[in-house]
Amino acid sequence: MEKTATLNLRINQEVKHNAEAVLSALGLSMTAAITIYLKQIALKGAIPFELSLSKGPNHLNTDLMSADDVRSFLDKGIDDIENGHAMPAREFFANFRRQHAND
Repeated sequence: MEKTATLNLRINQEVKHNAEAVLSALGLSMTAAITIYLKQIALKGAIPFELSLSKGPNHLNTDLMSADDVRSFLDKGIDDIENGHAMPAREFFANFRRQHAND
């Protein structure tokens, strides 16, 4: 197939590097992978995979908690902070993402 268009992208260097490593292991170039992706969009008339917001576990969903449960949860958090049982937000969210990656 003759190439008739150019696509210029700016992407995070680490994302690009990680994708290239996977594509290389699959025997695909970045161009081939993007071509496959765009063809699938054209064939399906949609993004070829589900897009959704990740959900936290139910025990952290305040919509499912009573007011007393929320207060108790917050009180425990305050106690943890006051007793030095806390961690930087970046570390917490990295751990949270790892633990709930497949939820």
